[in-house]
Amino acid sequence: MHIPADISALLAAHPVIDGHNDLLWAAREPSAYALLDRVGSRHDVGTGGTATHTDLPRMRAGGMGAQFWSVYVPTRLTGDDAVSATLEQVDAARMLTARYADQLAWARTADEVEEAWASDRIASLAGAEGGHSINCSLGTLRQLHELGVRYLTLTHNANTPWADSATDTPVAGGLTAFGRELVREMNRVGMMVDLSHVSADTMRDALEVAEAPVIFSHSSARAVTDSPRNAPDDVLEAMARGGGVCMVTFVPKFVNAACADAHRELVAAAAAEGIAEADGTRFSAFEEVWSLEHPQPVATLADVVAHCEHVREVAGIDHVGLGGDYDGVATLPDGLEDVSTYPALLAALADRGWSADDLARLTCRNTLRVLREVESVAADLQAERGPSLARIEDLDGVRPVHP
Repeated sequence: MHIPADISALLAAHPVIDGHNDLLWAAREPSAYALLDRVGSRHDVGTGGTATHTDLPRMRAGGMGAQFWSVYVPTRLTGDDAVSATLEQVDAARMLTARYADQLAWARTADEVEEAWASDRIASLAGAEGGHSINCSLGTLRQLHELGVRYLTLTHNANTPWADSATDTPVAGGLTAFGRELVREMNRVGMMVDLSHVSADTMRDALEVAEAPVIFSHSSARAVTDSPRNAPDDVLEAMARGGGVCMVTFVPKFVNAACADAHRELVAAAAAEGIAEADGTRFSAFEEVWSLEHPQPVATLADVVAHCEHVREVAGIDHVGLGGDYDGVATLPDGLEDVSTYPALLAALADRGWSADDLARLTCRNTLRVLREVESVAADLQAERGPSLARIEDLDGVRPVHP
């Protein structure tokens, strides 16, 4: 791919900070992390090598400066099993970073991201995707932060006992009392509140209680593509008032209307068989079979451009970023097939009139600002109050029982 000289220069000064990448889970499932040993060389999807969207040569080609690795575990894991699997994912992120220490640097703060750049390395950060990973324990939340996890997505595809997901049947109506206390504690310790995957009511409740900027690590605009995984305009406006950032994702069913419609058909067909979208394993198996007879529409880079422009229009240029979700989906938009393609997106936005300053905010400056503001708020809150000792049974009146 030819990169225009001005885009190349911009990325050299303002490299991409991407909010969400699922390489660690892609490595865990088939190979118990063995394929992480191959990340240092290029292995394109479909070339017979490691079938991933992500490796270090392509990250360099894409002008990447930092990656939030998702330390995701599926919601079929509950209780202590979810916690231990999440710890193994954090361990994998640390192993990956150490394995390629000449090219990657572990980062926990905005300053450490910039220190990585000063040594010509890509910053490795971690985000936990789903509140089930803490097993309703604020102590577990704090220890994940100690290990370097810098955001928690409040839910994944299924509800937690204290928050509703975008893709499950609402139970709490947003956040419960414990969920609100969790957001406050995340603000106190300095862990970013990630509102991707949560219901619109959960988004609104979290924004109401948050004392620090929030993020969407990989979501797009609902007004452009009607998917429950996207942020409505009123939420984007409230997110911006609080200083947050929406990292636009590239997932076809979140950025393209035809793809979203096809996904709704899939969800309805699965529901007719008694399989809910929140039931990750059974739903994925159903989708695999269903897709054989239902060819999927194709999204394009232009779809992602439309979402970037809408978020900028509604929230403002200071509140838009990028969260591709590479290695978290099977297919990606034409033109954005892997992590080497960020320059193509920037070039398309430049063609639409985005200035170099606009693009620099999109690639990294907005996310660095949010990191710093979350760190600053945490320092202030820690001077005011100590760790929360709240338990879900005290605030919500019930302790969830896991199988």
